[in-house]
This record gives sequence, C-alpha cells and structure tokens, in this order.
Amino acid sequence: MLSRFFLDHPVFAWVIAICIMLLGGLATYNQPIAQYPPIAPPGIAIESQYPGASAQTVENSVTQIIEQKMTGFDDMLYLAGTSDSSGTSRIELTFKPGTDPDLAWAKVQNKLQLAMASLPEVVQQSGVKVSKSTRNWLLFVGLVSEDGSMNGHDLRDYAQSNLEKVLSRVPGVGEVEVFGSQYAMRIWLNPDELTNYHLTIEDVIAGLRAYNVEVSAGQFGALPAVEGQRLNATIVVQNLLQTPEEFAAIPLRTNPDGSIVRIRDVGRTELGTESYDIEGRYNNKPSAIMAIRQTPGANALETANAVKSKMEEMSYYFPQGMKVVYPYDTTPFVKVAILEAVNSLWQAIGLVFLVMWLFMGNIRATLIPTISVPVVLLGTCAALGAFGYSFNMLTMFALVIAIGLLVDDTIVVVENVERLMSEEGLSPREATAKSMEQVTSALIGFTLVLSALFGPMAFFSGSTGIIYRQFSVTVVTSMVLSVLVALILTPVLCASILKPIVKGHEAAEGAVWFLRPFFLAFDRVFNRFRDGLVTLVGYSLTRKLRFVAVYAMLVAGLGWLFVKIPSSYLPDEDQGILLAQILMPTGSTLEQTQEVADEVQSYFMAHEKEAVESCMTIAGVGFSGRAQSNGMVFVKLKDWDLRDQPHLRVKAVAGRAMAAFSKIRDAIVVAFAPPPVSELGNAIGFDFQLVDRGGVGHGALMQARNQLLGMAAADQRLTKVRPNGLEDVPEYRLDVDWEKAGAQGLAITSIHRTISAAFGSAYVNDFIQGGRVKRVYVQADAPHRMLPRDLEKLYVRNMAGEMVPFASFATGRWASGSPRLERFNGFPSMNMWGEPQPGRSSGEAMRAMEEITAKLPKGIGYDWTGLSYQERQAAAQTGLLYAFSILIVFLFLAALYGKWDVPIAVLLILPLGVIGGFAATSWRELPSDVYFQIGLLNTLGLATKNAILIVQFAMAGVAQGTGLIESSLQAVKLRLRPIMMTSMTTGLSVLPLAFSTGAGAGAMNAIGTAVLGGMVTGTVLVVLFTPLFYVLIEKAFGRKTEAVAPVASVS
Repeated sequence: MLSRFFLDHPVFAWVIAICIMLLGGLATYNQPIAQYPPIAPPGIAIESQYPGASAQTVENSVTQIIEQKMTGFDDMLYLAGTSDSSGTSRIELTFKPGTDPDLAWAKVQNKLQLAMASLPEVVQQSGVKVSKSTRNWLLFVGLVSEDGSMNGHDLRDYAQSNLEKVLSRVPGVGEVEVFGSQYAMRIWLNPDELTNYHLTIEDVIAGLRAYNVEVSAGQFGALPAVEGQRLNATIVVQNLLQTPEEFAAIPLRTNPDGSIVRIRDVGRTELGTESYDIEGRYNNKPSAIMAIRQTPGANALETANAVKSKMEEMSYYFPQGMKVVYPYDTTPFVKVAILEAVNSLWQAIGLVFLVMWLFMGNIRATLIPTISVPVVLLGTCAALGAFGYSFNMLTMFALVIAIGLLVDDTIVVVENVERLMSEEGLSPREATAKSMEQVTSALIGFTLVLSALFGPMAFFSGSTGIIYRQFSVTVVTSMVLSVLVALILTPVLCASILKPIVKGHEAAEGAVWFLRPFFLAFDRVFNRFRDGLVTLVGYSLTRKLRFVAVYAMLVAGLGWLFVKIPSSYLPDEDQGILLAQILMPTGSTLEQTQEVADEVQSYFMAHEKEAVESCMTIAGVGFSGRAQSNGMVFVKLKDWDLRDQPHLRVKAVAGRAMAAFSKIRDAIVVAFAPPPVSELGNAIGFDFQLVDRGGVGHGALMQARNQLLGMAAADQRLTKVRPNGLEDVPEYRLDVDWEKAGAQGLAITSIHRTISAAFGSAYVNDFIQGGRVKRVYVQADAPHRMLPRDLEKLYVRNMAGEMVPFASFATGRWASGSPRLERFNGFPSMNMWGEPQPGRSSGEAMRAMEEITAKLPKGIGYDWTGLSYQERQAAAQTGLLYAFSILIVFLFLAALYGKWDVPIAVLLILPLGVIGGFAATSWRELPSDVYFQIGLLNTLGLATKNAILIVQFAMAGVAQGTGLIESSLQAVKLRLRPIMMTSMTTGLSVLPLAFSTGAGAGAMNAIGTAVLGGMVTGTVLVVLFTPLFYVLIEKAFGRKTEAVAPVASVS
C-alpha cells in the first residue's frame, strides 16, 4: 500500500515534497502575468489608402474587391470592413481562438495578392498593409512638449519619423497607429495664377517629377575599364530636393523671351504635414499619440513593459523639452488585479488555518493540513508552467478555491487519525496506518469525482473554452496533487507530529493551556449541534414524504431563480480608465469638434480632479471612424487606493459626466468604461451589427437603424444605445457631360486628375527632410477650395493646347451620402453600441435588441461581434457543460460504489448545492456570467464531496451488518465534523473574494458569492437530505444488504 510504504520511508516522502516545491518555485519565478489567458480571437487587419476618394468609392474600388477574395478560411469567425471619406479602407478578419496568427497572416497575404491587380493604381503605389493585431489598443504612447517649443505637427512628425518603426519591432507589438502624420512638402497652388500662365495642375505635377529626382548616372572607370585606369568615382547628377525654397524654384515653363515661370509664381511651398484632419491634446497641451495594438496571443504585460523600456531608451535622444506620457494603459489594472487575487490567496490560507485550528483543537493537528498547502500550490504552479499557462485572474481564482478543496483531503485523514486515537487509544503511527486503510478509497473517489466535474470544462471551444480550460486544469491539477500529498506526505506528518491521545479523551485536551477551555467549550457546543442535526435527520427518515415535498419545493425555487437571474458574459470592472465618444452634427468642422473636446477635457480636469489623473482628447477620429465631426476622450483615473470611496469609482464618475455632457448643445458626448476584456472591443455593454441581408440599400438600412434607435430608447432594458458610425452628410456631386468633354478634346484622365489633385491632394514623389524620405503633395491652396464656385477656377488643357474651364463640361448638385460605410460578413451593415439599464444584464439587453430587430422591415438582420459574440457562444455551451459534467460524475460514482442505483442518491442532492449560489447571487443583484458558472461547478463539487462522505460510511456500516437507517445516522454523526471543516474552509477561502472592493472586484464578487452561497446550502441541506435519498434509493431498488458490493470498512 502506498501510504504504508511512505510510513516506512518518511525521508523519501519529504524529498518528493521538497522537489515539488522547488519545481513550483522555479516555475513561479519565470511565470508570465496576464489579466486573462489569450481569449481574444486572433485578428488580421488589411489597411489601405485611396487619397481623395469618397467612402462609396473606397468601398466599391477597394474594400469589396479585397473582401471578395477573402474566402476559404476554415477558422474564420467573421469579417468586418469599413470605408471612410478620408480614403481609408480597413478590413478586419477575426479567427477562432487558438488559430496560429502567423499562419492566418500568411493565408490572408496570399488571398490579397489575387486582389492587388484589380485595385486602383494609386492604392497599389501607396501599398496595402496587412498586420497581426488585436481589435483594441493595448496602450497609448504620447509625446508632449513641456516648454512649448514644439507644436502638434512637430511632435507628430517626430513620432512617425523616429519612433513608429522602432516600436513596431518591439516583440509582441502587432500594429502602431499614429494619430496624425509626419511632415510633407506641400505645394499650395493658386488656380487663378495657373490660368493666367496657361498652366494646369498636371503641368505642375510633371515639373515636380522631372526636377525632384535622383539619377543613377554611373561611374568614371566602371568595369570593364581600359588597362591602366587610375580613376574610379561615382557621377552625381542630381539629388532629391530638401527645402521649400528649392521646390519653389522649380521651373515649369521657359517663355520665348527667356523668362521662366516657376512654382512660386503659381503657388507657395511650405513644410507642412501629410494630413491636417486629426488633433491630439494631453491635459490641454498639443500632443502626438501612438496607439499600440498587441500581436494576438502576446502577453500584454510583457509587451507593455517592452514598449516602455524602448521608449525610456529612446528618450535619451529626445529634443529638449519633449516628454513621453502614457494617457491610456490597460496594464496597471492587470498588475493590481493580480495583486488583489494574491492578497485574497494569503487571506484564504489564514482563514483556513483558523478554521482547522478551531475544529481540531490543537496546533499540531492544524499544522499538518497547513504544510500541505504550499506543497500543493507550488506543485500546481509547476504544472501551469509546464502547460505554458500564465498567472492570470482565472488561475489565481482557481488556486484560491483549490485551497479550500485541497485541505479537505488532509483534513479527512487527520480527523480520522485523531478519532481512532481517541476511541481506540492507538499510537499515532498505528492510527495513521489504520486510518489510511479506511479513507484511501474515499480520497481517490473525491479526486475522480471532482476531476470528472471540472475536467470536461477543458474541452470546450472558443474564448469561453479557454477561460474554462485554465480554471479546469488548475483545479484538477491541485486535486490530483492534493490526494497524492494526502497519501504520501500526510501519513508521515501524522505519525511524526501528532501526540498520542489517551483513550476516551479529546484532542482538544492537548491544546495550549490558556486556549484549552475555549476549544473544549467549542467541542461541547459542536457535539450538541451534531446531536441535534442527527435527530433532525432521523426525523426526516420517519417523515419521508414530507421531506421529499420540501425537496420538491426547493427544486421549484431553484427553477424560479434560474429563470429570473439575468445573464452576462464577464463582469464589468473598474479598470482605472474612462472613455468618452464625441459625435458632432453632420458637417461639423474639426475646429468645432475640438471646442467640444476641450470642454469635455476641462470638465474632467476641473470637476473630477479628485478621481482623474490625466485626460487626452483626439479630434478628427473616433471609435466610429475618421471624420472632422468625430472625437474621442481617454481619461486616466488615479490609483485604486486613492479612489476607495464609492463616488470615485468609474461608474460613478461616468454617471456624473453623462449628466454634465447632456447639457452640451450641438453634440452627443457619451462617457463609458472599457469592456472587461479590452481585446474584445472598446465599450462595455453589447456590440451589435445591423445587417442588410436582403439588399434593401443604404437608405432603407438607415431608416431601419433610426427605427431601431427609436424603439431602443423606449425599452426599459436598454440605455446609451447609439450608432458607432457616422450620419449621412451633404455631398456635392459633380456631373461631367462626357459628350461635351469629348467634343472639346479633353482627356478623361486629365479631368479626373485635375479635380482630384485640386481638392483631394495628389501625391507626387518624395523628398529628403532630416535625413528621412518624406512625401510631396500638390493641392489647391485653402482659399481656393472652400465653396462649390471654386470649381469654376479649374481649367483643363485639351488636345489642341487650349485651356478649357470646368464649367463648360461639368455641372454640380447637392446630394447626401455616408462618410463611412461598413460591411459585415460581406453585407452592408451598421455597427451599434449600447448598455443595459442599471440593474439589468448584458444578456437582457441583447435579448431586447433581438426582439426589436425582429420588428424591422423584411431584409434587415443582425449579427453579434466582439464581446457579445463570445457571450452568445458561451450561453449556447452552458447547458451542455453541466449535462456532460453530471453524466461523467454519475459514471465515476457508479464505478466507485460498484452499483448503478446509489449514485442517483448523490446526484439528487446537486440542486441543493447550487440553490445557495443562485440565491446569494440574486440577492446581490449579480448576473449569471462565466465566473458564476465556475462558482456553481465548485459548489457542485463541494456538495458531491459531502454526499460521498456520508454515503461511503453508510454503505460501509450496512456491509458490516448494521441496519440501513442506523448506518445512515451513524455516518452523519461520524462525518459531520470533517464535512463542516471542509465546507467552512472552502467557504472562508472565498470570503475575501466575495467582499472584495478593489481592482478586479467584479470577477471576485461573482465567483466568491456563488461559492459562499453554495457552501451554506451545500452543507446544511446536503447533510440533511443525503441520508434520506440513500435510504429511499436502497429501499426502492429492493437490494438486500448482503448483496451490497464490498466497500472500505469503517470501524
């Protein structure tokens, strides 16, 4: 027998324990830290630029062309595309969790090559970028000038020129997005002067391309050379131009009289920037912002630390007065939340120690389970390292819960050893040997049943499967190690640490002298409680129908709670970050948007300074796309220790901000917290796609969206429902009469290039600035492209060399169109965000949106994306998870008992184990989310374990010839103390989680409340009803006690 071998070789047992702890310590030292395991599905983004194009043009010419080739991916979940009026096309392909992002990236690249030839020439020239990155940002790196010596353009140029590529090469970084652009040489043309000189924009572009070049002219003495050649030198004809003055001097035409028309005669040149439509401010100072997206599967904390280290290294070379800031960072929450979980772990160990000391009555017996805790915990850490798992919220919670479960095995052994010494007067070694014979089968049964309960969780798919898997592996590993420690180390500790107990005396009599009266008094109180409970159990066995009716009422109550409790995916958290979305009226300018952004920033810095550390605004781009009427705000809150008051929490700050922002005229400003998993989206609540599946068209889709918004505003389950897109805006449509143009000898390409360059800018070629290659752009100067009548100033040269005005072949009219078009899975769509009303769950909000969509016109459908997609997937798997787990438990119990009927008695008590979890969660108004499900599985395990202890001992009594009822009552009497100990250790181990208020409190409260509530009913009701069901099952199946399969004997 395993235990007897180690009783004879105690040093061997200690060596094994020390080796386990050493391996665990080594694994802990190298273990990465994360908020969650890599649950975000890998994403591949395809981004391209079509300068000057409208959203419709970008969609038709770029987005749809690429989208149509993105087929044949086995692991793709969904595909979303956007096209906006800034000329940007972005397609995001989301793959199943666990997909190799490198392989997915290669497949997307291969498919993209099929579409490249069909893309517009200018798009091909500027290139199409394919990147591996998560959906949301990991952190923002900001640059500010403390002394004001650099303006926003200077800062953004430095960011893109000197830092973007450096940060892109940091391990774990998938994409660096600079809000703004670097310097560019801007050629601002005056159409009136061009006309005076009989020049066109095309003439200017041709002149730039002719003079701003580098020529490869060869060498003197290049091989093959003549014999005796003594000169070898490179010939330089011309370099790329570098200064505005050099560009202004470029000749466009030499007249017969020798005079020269230069660029400065028809316009002006300056060192400007590629784009002027984004402004960033940090605490009211101009700033440059670089948004970092991590590679799918990369460790967020390690990536963020690597980025900060690289920035610290680069800061030595910053210009005077430049400073780096981090206005948005998702990683501090990770550190603090993990620290809170670690603190809960230590508190759990302390509480478990006190409970064991209280019940066992002497410090020696208490030390034995306490010693097993670090052995099992460190052993579990070693296993996590071997599996490649990180320390995250899931694994830490699993360890906290495992503490209560793992000491159970040791408690069962120690309590039984003390009972045998007290009742039979055996020595510690003899009592240990006999005890192990009695409880080994039960210990193995515990492990098998708990493994059966948690094991199936590891085989589920999707992000939910990854969450369950890490929790499952952690718990099952700790359970296996726990039973091994109970069989190997605990007998050695019992034989060497415990003192003999005189027959007929209690272990508490050996306690410290000043605590002895307390422990003896506790034993007397507990014994009276035990006798009263045994009497109640005996009463239930004489009033079976009455108690079966009570059981039926409890199950009915559980059913009512099950239907009533709202559903969710993951609990919302105070992550120390608050976001705001600015939506301006249609046609608003960047200047107007910046004014509102400044007002929002002033509010946070003046009225919320107790909670707010910094505030960053970005105007010209938002969560819903790039437009002058869009903006977003990132508020960094102070450390959680400085915000320990309820009114300083993120929800309270957001609530006050919403009340203040509702007074802003001519703008919609929505303040909200980020989602619990930043990689799965940008906002809490739901992420909804309204999809045109019937081809009804953009106008009908807009009407359906507005109808949906109206119904959502009236629904009591919803709040903050808003389109994450842009309203249709006025567009000036230019209609070219091609017959007139042809009659006047105009080339179609000349017409297109002229209008595109004048109003949208034309990329010509490159120049050198600061030792770096940057771009040259031609565009009409600002005063000449403000109104429709400015089109009349444009002229195009025809085949005969004559200047033809636009007005002679083109007319204009006002229309409307979208500045941002969206597509989802190949269909036109509109993305919408929203939140549940306070007191409601995201699951209820999602059901409300589905009900409202069903009332929309035919052809309009919906899809879920981001966090909502994962929530729907999780909801579909929950029932299967429980059914499969219970089936496996039944089979393991049948194998343990050698009978098919007795396991039914154990399974019937499972509802009694979870009813407390449902009741406590409903009382605290918490939803049914992933953590709640995990907590319920834990309470099922606790209830099953308690029932196994009672049934195991009752069956042993029956096997020895004792009556069925007498055996059941004796089992309750003998096993109540270890059951109470195991239940209280499990319950108290999660007590710090249930009442946590710091970072990560949402997840801690969810899992702690479910386990704590389940512990109460899983102890009291299970002890009361297990004997009843065991007796009923035995009598119902009519087995004679002699035919019972042999089980471990219990004296």
